[in-house]
Amino acid sequence: MALLGQASGGFTESSSALRILHVGVRNTVGQLTADAFTQSNPAHSPDPAAVTQASGLLDGVVLGILSGSIAFARPDGDNTHGGPTAAPAATERVLGVFINNAVGNAFENQPGVASNRGPYVSAQGCYGNKLFETQTQAGGFGDLTYTVGDQLIASINGFLTNDAASAHAVDGGLVIGVLKIVPDSNSDELVYDQRI
Repeated sequence: MALLGQASGGFTESSSALRILHVGVRNTVGQLTADAFTQSNPAHSPDPAAVTQASGLLDGVVLGILSGSIAFARPDGDNTHGGPTAAPAATERVLGVFINNAVGNAFENQPGVASNRGPYVSAQGCYGNKLFETQTQAGGFGDLTYTVGDQLIASINGFLTNDAASAHAVDGGLVIGVLKIVPDSNSDELVYDQRI
């Protein structure tokens, strides 16, 4: 079931994967790491061809952290955050979910590049997110099924998943949100109450 109400196509035609329904905190404290602008997408999948998600946001061309991906505290320097690393340090922890792509899109304002800031949402809220794993990132790459009430965690690629086998090595067990609405033919996003 999709959300009730009507839309003119504004949110379905957005270049942002994260749709804010009820915001917790929009956090802009901190600087992006250098690789927040250069990481490949997906970041660390054993088989990039096995990573899919509902809206086709991954075309292998867009670099840097993506809207809807997970923001991690990074020990690259004081007060820095970015995407997941291949060999995470013990202090690489989940902070929230990025609002925008770091690099931005052609013909759009590019505030991340200009300011070195990567705003993310934290401290509760309710969100729709089109960027999520649809296949397990463990051996076999089977399709994932989402169910209302699922606990959403960070995958190795820094995307939402409900699959513990695909979890980020350090903070993968931290519950980022609880799923409220499952993607279907009416809506291509996970709708969840955020817990971080």
